[in-house]
Amino acid sequence: MTNETKDVIARIGETDQLYLSSDTPELALERADLRLQLVMLSHIRQEQLHFLQEAIVLLEQARIANDEMPLSLYLNLSLYLAKAYMMYFELTKEQRFALITQQILKPLAHNHHVDIYFFLAYASTAKKENALTQHWLKKYVSCIDHDLALLQEHSAFKLVRQEDWFKALIRNKAH
Repeated sequence: MTNETKDVIARIGETDQLYLSSDTPELALERADLRLQLVMLSHIRQEQLHFLQEAIVLLEQARIANDEMPLSLYLNLSLYLAKAYMMYFELTKEQRFALITQQILKPLAHNHHVDIYFFLAYASTAKKENALTQHWLKKYVSCIDHDLALLQEHSAFKLVRQEDWFKALIRNKAH
């Protein structure tokens, strides 16, 4: 076990103890993030699925249980939830996880958030919905803080990189 893994596990223990005395959406976000880190550190599929399930439960509960929270925190919880579901998709290749990601984020798209657009494009390409992928990527690159390198490197967009619209989108934004 690496030192990084030991540190994450130790912090999970600390945050789980904090949860017993004070359950806040911020703490739920940290607890879920730690579990997503373990997914990335683990090489055992069953462990990865277990930590993903834990993270999803923490994020879903935090989104529902707290009526009053700042919009930025709600968006972060939702984005982490989308990330968890897309990690689930990457492990299982089950399109239902991409659909769930869309269901979580589409109602939030009016917030014009670069990461929402990215995950909606990611989920759309996972479902092989080229028109929606194109739509969300156009919105993504219209944001000031978009990352063209991410689009060119992320494995999810491998197939659409050959499309003329994608090449034009990258070319127009690169200049």
